[in-house]
Amino acid sequence: MAISACTDRCKWTLLCSVFVLFIALGPCDADTPNATFYQATCPQATSIVKKMVGKLVSADRIFAGAFIRLHFHDCWVRGCDGSVLLNTTSSNEAERDGHGNFELRGVPEIDDIKYAVEAACPGVVSCADIVALAARDAVVKVGGPSWPVLLGRRDGVVSSADEANVNLPFPVLNFTQLVQNFAAKNFSAREMVVLSGAHTIGRTTCNGVAPHLYNFTGVEDLTDPTLDKTFAEKLKKQCPKGNRNNTLRLDSTAGKFDRFYYKNVISNKGIFITDAALITDPVGEQLVTSFSRKKSTFFDEFSAAMVKMGNLELLTGTEGEIRQHCQFVNTNP
Repeated sequence: MAISACTDRCKWTLLCSVFVLFIALGPCDADTPNATFYQATCPQATSIVKKMVGKLVSADRIFAGAFIRLHFHDCWVRGCDGSVLLNTTSSNEAERDGHGNFELRGVPEIDDIKYAVEAACPGVVSCADIVALAARDAVVKVGGPSWPVLLGRRDGVVSSADEANVNLPFPVLNFTQLVQNFAAKNFSAREMVVLSGAHTIGRTTCNGVAPHLYNFTGVEDLTDPTLDKTFAEKLKKQCPKGNRNNTLRLDSTAGKFDRFYYKNVISNKGIFITDAALITDPVGEQLVTSFSRKKSTFFDEFSAAMVKMGNLELLTGTEGEIRQHCQFVNTNP
């Protein structure tokens, strides 16, 4: 089935406009998330987050990827409730210690932002909202699109490593498994390919890359035969067999949000098995090819997908809590 760039561009631009219109109309009641949720209680919240994220990303543009990953991993388990930030306790292994959250970054930085927000408006702004804002502001800072962030999320009080292991897409999934994982959250195959484009920024560790180089399809010492040979050798130098902690950039322009991720994937230079998997299916290959081109709809579609993702299973009203410290649930007096 052919993809019409003009038709898609118009469709997704219209969709984004609908989101903006929805926000402009305002909430149905005081507990409904909306873009101006803190206008009366903490009007400086968004500017504090934007300023602090800007400083962090200016110092290390690669770090923008950490905020987008943190937001995705939060929303994919129990919805966007900040549960990914919680620490493991003596009686509970939290999401952050799940296999899919290996080397998850950004939690101390979110705590620093929360501290600044708390100093201005104690007990008002949730950690979940800060994560959502930080992801958007970080992407914009490195040249990516903006999107409206509805505010008013509450923080969850439950965090489970087992739930993270069940829900998060592991970097060894094939195309069909990726589609199934995203479908469980009511996302289409197209939206899965769009959100995969977040790999255009940030870094990873050899832990996620090793199966692509040394254990493809579970076969010891097998490298993905479709991987560009020169690129594979480069990755092996960065990630010698048995090394899981070295870091490497996700793509050649990892400090800039752009379409080069798709250009790399279509050239058989995807770092993860899940990246390479996108072009093993005709639909995925067609989408990757389309998004790799100039004037593609990638930015518009990414914005729309991030709005949708950021509104997964929100806690509102009196549900959950507003944490005082993002890594710990509140202690009842």
